[in-house]
Amino acid sequence: MAYILGIESSCDDTSAAVLKNTHMLSNVMASQDVHSKYGGVVPELASRAHQQHIVPVVSRALEIAGLGMQDMDAIAFTRGPGLLGSLLVGTSFAKGLSLAAGIPLIEVNHLTGHVLSHFIDVEPKTPKPQFPFLCLLVSGGHTQILQVNAPLTFDILGQTIDDAVGEAFDKGAKLLGLEYPGGPHIDKLAAEGDPGLYSFARPRIKDLDFSFSGVKTSFLYFLRDKQMEDPEFIAENKAHLAAGLQQTLVDILLEKVVKAVKETGIRRVALAGGVSANSGLRDRMTREAAKRHWEVFIPPLRFTTDNAAMIAITGYYKWLEGQFAGLDSTPVTRSSLMTGE
Repeated sequence: MAYILGIESSCDDTSAAVLKNTHMLSNVMASQDVHSKYGGVVPELASRAHQQHIVPVVSRALEIAGLGMQDMDAIAFTRGPGLLGSLLVGTSFAKGLSLAAGIPLIEVNHLTGHVLSHFIDVEPKTPKPQFPFLCLLVSGGHTQILQVNAPLTFDILGQTIDDAVGEAFDKGAKLLGLEYPGGPHIDKLAAEGDPGLYSFARPRIKDLDFSFSGVKTSFLYFLRDKQMEDPEFIAENKAHLAAGLQQTLVDILLEKVVKAVKETGIRRVALAGGVSANSGLRDRMTREAAKRHWEVFIPPLRFTTDNAAMIAITGYYKWLEGQFAGLDSTPVTRSSLMTGE
């Protein structure tokens, strides 16, 4: 049995969680509202907010779990990828705790955490995918199709060659005059619009790779041309535009997932990452699974965003393998997910 403290600080959310093996005892989050007025995350402001939040967040996570630092078997922290200043706060705090309490450190790839969030035990329990399974990992910074062979072993089957799908959602939202983060606003508006009224470029990329830069450009030029004809076009068609953009992006994602299933023969498909909260994508994945007789695994909404429980669950699997980190561990702003490291 192991108690793992997880610490997540890769972007603008400070989070701490405690797991007993795979069972979540606590998962505390402190968000930062300061970035909305800037239209995106300001790295310096994010790192300062992490410094303010990390002590009370960790303390609260331990309190809810009914445990103290002396009960922890390891401290798992996000090494990357993410914003350097934000990562430094979490990494430095984890090292300090490790030294003070004499508890080993485990460094975690943030993306691995998203994939393994499916294995966090909460009530009511949800089905867990058997290995191997395919995972569509979609976020603001990453878009990948993975073959997950074991908790810490992945093969990248396809990935974006330019922009991530989450960035495309946020850029589209900005062009429509919506607040940051734009993805949830697009999702909400799309429910009120006709997804078949407007469609946008669907780049043809070979194999299982993605491209979203062309969608953004197509959307930009379409809005520019329509506004030249009618300055009120966006205001009068915002819901239809959101629905069309969302459908276009989801179509691109699902086309590659269908292809990956056919190529690998693996019919267990999971969603992970921040964009997996999108209702259009969740609904489409569910319908495709029913139509094509896949097993589909969609994470609870609270595990789609950045959170420390996913860092702790990864820490648990690395604890089982004896994969500990030294005090010389340094943050990385970019990293691959080929092996889960």
